[in-house]
Parts: sequence; C-alpha cells; structure tokens
Amino acid sequence: MNDYYVYVYIDPRNHEEFYYGKGVGSRRSAHLDDQSHSDKAKRIAEIQKEGLTPIVRVIARGLSEAEALLVEKTLLWKLAKWTTNISTGHFADKFWPHNTLHKELSGFDFRNGLYYYNVGEGTHRNWDDQVEFGFISAGQGARWRKAMLGFNEGDVVAAYLKRRGFVGIGKILSRASRIKDVKIKGRPLLQLPLRCRRMADNCDDVERSEYVCRVEWLASEPREQAKWRAAPKLYTTTHVRASLDGQPETMSFLEREFKVSIREVIA
Repeated sequence: MNDYYVYVYIDPRNHEEFYYGKGVGSRRSAHLDDQSHSDKAKRIAEIQKEGLTPIVRVIARGLSEAEALLVEKTLLWKLAKWTTNISTGHFADKFWPHNTLHKELSGFDFRNGLYYYNVGEGTHRNWDDQVEFGFISAGQGARWRKAMLGFNEGDVVAAYLKRRGFVGIGKILSRASRIKDVKIKGRPLLQLPLRCRRMADNCDDVERSEYVCRVEWLASEPREQAKWRAAPKLYTTTHVRASLDGQPETMSFLEREFKVSIREVIA
C-alpha cells in the first residue's frame, strides 16, 4: 500500500527543521504529546512553553514503506547533525558514513573492496600453494567460513603472513566455495600437488570445510622477502578478512612496495 508519508517538525521560532519521521495515518502528530526525556521531546516542550506549536509538514506522500524509509534516511544523512533524531534510519549501510568524507571508501569511491587477508599459514594452508595455484583460503570453522564468504569477485586482497609482513596483492576471480568443489585450470584443487597435506580436512562438512577463492596474483613475494615497515605502524589484525578503508598509509605502502596501482585495479 502506497499510503506512507515522510514528515518534518519545524521550530516556529527560527524555522529550523529538527525532526524527520515516516508513518501512516496520524503518526505525524504523535510526537506532540511525547513526555520522554529525548532531545525531540524537550524541544517540543520548549516551543509549547512559549505558547507556540511546532510546524508539522508532510514533505513526501503516496509512498511504500520502503520508499518512505529511504526518503527519511536521505534527509537524515544530509541533516542528521542538526536534528533531534536518535536513530540514523534504515538503509544506513547504503549511505556514506558521517564524518568520513576525508577517506576513500570501497563501494563508493571504488567499485570493489580492498581487503587485508591473513594467510594463516599452518596445518591447513601454505603460502607457496596459494601463489603457485592462484587462490586464498580459510576455514575449519563457521567464523572463518563466514570471513571467506565476504569476499566478492573483483575485490583486491593484500595478503599478510604473521610475523613477516605483506606477501602479495591479488584480485579475487571467484567467490568462496568449499575446497572439494574448486577447480584450478580444469583440475580439482585437491588433486594438485599441494605442499599442505591437510587441506582436505572436513571437506564434507559445510561449516568446517576449508573455503577457497580463486585469485589472480598481481604481485607476490616469497615469505622470506615479505614487505614490512615498523613505524609508522602498518595495519594488521588477527582476523582473516578486514577492510583497508581508512588505512591510507598502509595502502600507499602496498602500492609502493609491490609497484601496483591498487586504486586503478579497484576503480
């Protein structure tokens, strides 16, 4: 039903817009009797104390609920710091975060994402295998499976080896799949001469299997020649996957050391 509308509350003393909302029926008038301690209720009380009434105007009508939520969020994104709204509204993940316009963000400035990838070399994965056969992987538990499923085709990853440094820049060619379903140049990955002998562990278990994304390595280094700089400190984390948005120093370091224009790759 297209009976939703978006409304605004305006202070009659200075004509400032101080609250946005969406609703149906008489929703726009409901705040006039608000007795809470919210900034909105306090502002209304101050107006009423002076013998005035907030100006309430419907500014968009004939909307579906989803349309109303989007209009409300658009207004809040533009003017939220001057309003008394507590919530930032729906669709927040589709709008540029406030107070971050000084940053370059994937999905906004760039079509794809730039991510830190923790190789996690050990029992179930080996960096040499990943370079030779063109993939990244993680798994053996729901947390790590979820991290791998967060990568999308076209994303760029900066591979990191613990206690060594960054060892490669690659572009994701395929979303993550269970290792037993992955083929490299027409051959099942598990039939290739892998150095890591236990990548097949739990491969029949959806939650615990190793998950693999095929990758085109734009640049890579052996572990002994990993790229690192102690100060100013580069970004690292124990997580398998993390966004490098807001990490300009690390991004510049990677571009310089690997001689790859990451901005062009993900643009």
